[in-house]
Amino acid sequence: MKSGLTLVELAQELTAQQESKRDFHAPTSSLSMQIDGRFQLDTNSGKEQMPATDYAHAQMASRLSIPKPYYDRMRAQSPDLLAANVNHWIAGKQGETSLVRTLRGQMRAFLSNRYRIVDNADILAIAIPELADMGDSLKIVSCNVTDQKMYLKVVNTNVEAAISVGDVVQAGFTLSNGELGNGSISVEPYLLRLVCQNGLALPDRKVRKNHAGRITENEDLYASDTVQAIDNAFKLKIRDLVRNAISITTFRDAVADLQASKNDTIAGHPAKAVEVTAKAIGLNGDESSLVLNHLIRW
Repeated sequence: MKSGLTLVELAQELTAQQESKRDFHAPTSSLSMQIDGRFQLDTNSGKEQMPATDYAHAQMASRLSIPKPYYDRMRAQSPDLLAANVNHWIAGKQGETSLVRTLRGQMRAFLSNRYRIVDNADILAIAIPELADMGDSLKIVSCNVTDQKMYLKVVNTNVEAAISVGDVVQAGFTLSNGELGNGSISVEPYLLRLVCQNGLALPDRKVRKNHAGRITENEDLYASDTVQAIDNAFKLKIRDLVRNAISITTFRDAVADLQASKNDTIAGHPAKAVEVTAKAIGLNGDESSLVLNHLIRW
């Protein structure tokens, strides 16, 4: 797991990952599990043997409809029984094609063949020209890549406005992607409040693009440039989502909504709301009183 990276370090890590990634679109039945827990994939160039991550094992259990607790118990206590179970159910998937994703020799995902591969490196390559346009006003709030996800949160310090006197916000957005079927491509605008350095997410303006939708049916009917054009169009949509997230119009609309809400009055019983909230997030008595006093003053 990587955390607290600079943008350059993130790019370097993703480049290194791209060089060690291998993806296989192969008949599901060409995959088998060995007693030692490794998987073997029969390919045109030979047999590929690879250990699997915990996440890939979880996907295997789900795809084969083996209850996860039972899968884990067999994996820990009876690996030969697990291999027999996995191989039995895989053998029944004749005619089905799967996508096996590997990184540094390890199987990290077992996916449907309809999964559209848009890697973290692709997403970053789309975002970087938009980030470059910010110039010196670009501020990287956080930048991470884990075994399962990439996260990027940025602020444009040159785009700001006041919600009220002394309460200034700047425009930003978060970008995330999962390469393993564990999350869509997500672009979410947010506002950074300078008075407290807290970020205010704008979930109503959040947009996701799923990885599903790859051409699989009668794929041989399409020329390679047609398939490439479809993939390029998908990436252009991601570029437009990033542009919209950091656009002046999106920022101004969000600020206008917050300015209007300053005049809203709280209906109902704030004390009861604070009591319920305190229990949900674990506030003590003093903290609850501070929240209630703030609401009353607001």
